[in-house]
Amino acid sequence: MPTSHDIPILPRPIRWSAATAAFQIEGARTAGGRGRSVWDDWVDTPGKVVDGSTADPGPDSYHRWREDVALAADLELDRYRFSISWTRVQPDGAGSPNPVGLDYYSRLVDDLLDAGVTPFPTLYHWDLPLPIHEAGGWLARDTAHRFADYTALVVDRLGDRVKHWYTINEPAMTTLQGYATGELAPGEVLLFDALPTAHHQLLAHGLATRVLRAAGAESVGIANNHTHVLPLHDDDAQAVAAYDLIHNRIFADPILTGAYPDLSSLGAAMPVHDGDLDVIAERPDFYAVNFYNPTTVTAPTGDDNPIPFDIVPTPGAPVTGFGPAWPIVPNTLRDLLLDFTARYPGMPPVIISENGASFPEPDRGVQPCDPDRIAYLDGHIRAVGEAITAGADVQEYTVWSLIDNFEWADGYTQRFGLVHVDFETSARMPKTSYDWYGRVIAENRA
Repeated sequence: MPTSHDIPILPRPIRWSAATAAFQIEGARTAGGRGRSVWDDWVDTPGKVVDGSTADPGPDSYHRWREDVALAADLELDRYRFSISWTRVQPDGAGSPNPVGLDYYSRLVDDLLDAGVTPFPTLYHWDLPLPIHEAGGWLARDTAHRFADYTALVVDRLGDRVKHWYTINEPAMTTLQGYATGELAPGEVLLFDALPTAHHQLLAHGLATRVLRAAGAESVGIANNHTHVLPLHDDDAQAVAAYDLIHNRIFADPILTGAYPDLSSLGAAMPVHDGDLDVIAERPDFYAVNFYNPTTVTAPTGDDNPIPFDIVPTPGAPVTGFGPAWPIVPNTLRDLLLDFTARYPGMPPVIISENGASFPEPDRGVQPCDPDRIAYLDGHIRAVGEAITAGADVQEYTVWSLIDNFEWADGYTQRFGLVHVDFETSARMPKTSYDWYGRVIAENRA
């Protein structure tokens, strides 16, 4: 574990942030006229969440947002990344806005500004309104236009004070886990037939970008989940290329090059209409990367396997609370950033929009001591510094997450926070990683 005198110092100043998401921290699922999302259906279906939890009350940030603002201010964060719940703003995903929901986010924005922390909201973090899903969800092109309408409602209320925006969070995970394999809501198992959801999310991002810029936004971008792909064997180059295509390139290439990569190897094509790629490739002000771990792959087993790779444990790597699925190899973040810098010449500045890890902790008690999390963050921040030195234009680093939260299908069994939350009382208690991150921020400004 790094000592208090061994703080990572980056080669030049960057901004420092921490993140949360609405469904994971707000609780209050029936309060204030909020509608139902695909995740409400998921958590209300027995067996879908490993511990049977429902995201209520959890951190209860709908009622306790001032405590979260104080935690962000005490860290002296430059920015706080939070998400806006589409179902709080438009309970049915269409029509007039819900003033109670917009009032909540307006208070949060005002309190952040008063505390000296720049609000950096995400417009969509997986909570698709249920009526939109029932009308086709991200498989339907119309959802992109509904998202643009929702964006207009939000920026009309908040755009006088909020100037920096994320549009959509992790379209790759929505496509791959939500529609291809069914691991997350809405739980579809479509394999490669899920690929239209990638195009419609990217189109939604482009349409929302135009809405936000027309309203005076200063910076707009998308937060994509990316992974550095490693071969298990020397002859696994084909499997590496296939997984890199599916997880990384399908989501980055259209934004950064204006074209999709060749998908013929998958026997798939995107439902592109005339003009779509111009909308998608409207140059973002930043490109945001959520990074947690590398992915090791090998050639698939079985002659009838429709998937051109197998995902396997990363040899010799320590793991987070998720086990072998989340190996810890910090230098792969450096390698990913340098690969992207070389692959996409002239790409916009990069923001690390999520980076963090879950480790086992007691549910309650004394201040949690979390040396594993400190070591994880330390290694990845140093990897960012190495990437900057080698030429990557990284301008911001964001810890996931500010506070413990509802971790989707894993419920309350995984804790990512710098701040411990007692999920029975919603009480908050900073961990040792919170104090450490505060020192990182302070010493990198000295």
